[in-house]
Amino acid sequence: MFEPFREYLEKQLFSRFDLRSRSIPPGLDYQVSDRGKNPATIQSWCYQCPELRKIRYTYIEAGETAQVFNSVIYPSHCYDLPLLGIDFLSFGQKKILVVLDFQPLFRDRKYLEKYIEPMRSIRDKYNDLAQNLEMKFYDANQYFSKYLLFAKTDSQTVVNRLFPAYREYVELYWQLLERATPLTDPEDIQRIVKAQKDYDQYSADRDPASGLFSSYFGHEWAERFLYEFLFEDAVPLAVTSTKR
Repeated sequence: MFEPFREYLEKQLFSRFDLRSRSIPPGLDYQVSDRGKNPATIQSWCYQCPELRKIRYTYIEAGETAQVFNSVIYPSHCYDLPLLGIDFLSFGQKKILVVLDFQPLFRDRKYLEKYIEPMRSIRDKYNDLAQNLEMKFYDANQYFSKYLLFAKTDSQTVVNRLFPAYREYVELYWQLLERATPLTDPEDIQRIVKAQKDYDQYSADRDPASGLFSSYFGHEWAERFLYEFLFEDAVPLAVTSTKR
């Protein structure tokens, strides 16, 4: 269901940036599971370029049982841009959840006006994909913008509404990156380093997808995938508890 979204992102990345492969820990780039009713495969890609320090995306294919496309793009530490977050999940034709956002690292007015307000006109065009759903695992006021797309929808809407919205959001993100001025002050850069690490820790601690990964590929693999690839700057909760 979401393969066209993955292909579009990949074509955009390779046409716009001088990409280099970024290593994925052994055994985490591809995995096959025969658990459950349908066999499942999970495949991940990871790249970097001067402007973007980590570009990761993952696709889970389990036939009609599950289709998941997830991606996070991290700007290089010399840019204070939000992260581009994509999370599209389908569990059958009628149980589809989509999340698309520029995930802000900071909440001050100047930052939000610079990086979040430009999203407003696009979001207003696709207001049907901005449903007021409850966030069960996250704080909506942390690492999410007020112009995110967040909706339960159907396969027809994915094709007719989500795909064009997705293209517009991605194009706007490239425009913001092109206009961004690299930071040069070491203190400013360290502020971004810390903000992106905090994002990884926050996300790893709350990510509900770890249960999905465990159900298909086992708990040990899921933990490695979460902390060694998806959110590699996060420290597992068991480790932080031991340090305390």
